[in-house]
Amino acid sequence: MVDAPDPRKNRLLAALTDEDFRRWMPLLERVTMPLGQVLYEHGKPPSHAYFPTTSLLAMLYVMENGASSEIAVICNEGMVGVALFMGGGATPSRAEVQCTGEGFRIPAHAMTTEFVRSPSVAKLMLRFTQALIVQMAQTAACNRHHKLDQQL
Repeated sequence: MVDAPDPRKNRLLAALTDEDFRRWMPLLERVTMPLGQVLYEHGKPPSHAYFPTTSLLAMLYVMENGASSEIAVICNEGMVGVALFMGGGATPSRAEVQCTGEGFRIPAHAMTTEFVRSPSVAKLMLRFTQALIVQMAQTAACNRHHKLDQQL
C-alpha cells in the first residue's frame, strides 16, 4: 500500500496551527511538478501559491529583453506566490520547476483570504517572506562580489 501524500512534508504547511491546517486541507491540491514547468510568469498575477514537498523551484527575475537570472531557490521549506498576500499582484519574476517532484497548491483567492482571516497564517507567511528577502539579498551580494567557484 502506498502512503497518501502528506502536505506537512512542506515545512510551511507543517507549521500551520491545527485549526488552520484543517481549514486548508480541502483547499490544497496535490500537484506533480515536471522539470521546466512554469508555475507563474513575470508580469502576470499568480493563479496559485505552490508549496513544494519533493520538488525544487526557482524564482527568476526576468529582464525587459527576456534574459533572466535566478534570484531564489525554494524547496520544502517554503512556497512561491508571496505576491498574492503582499498586495503586489503581478511580479517581475517567473517561478519554474528546477527539479521534478511533487507539492501542493492553493488557489490565489483562498491564499489571500487565509492570509487576512488568520493572524497565525499572516505571521507565518511574513516570516517566510523575510527569509526569502534575505536569500535574495545574499544571492545578489554573492553574484556581485564572488567569483563563480566561490558562489558554487
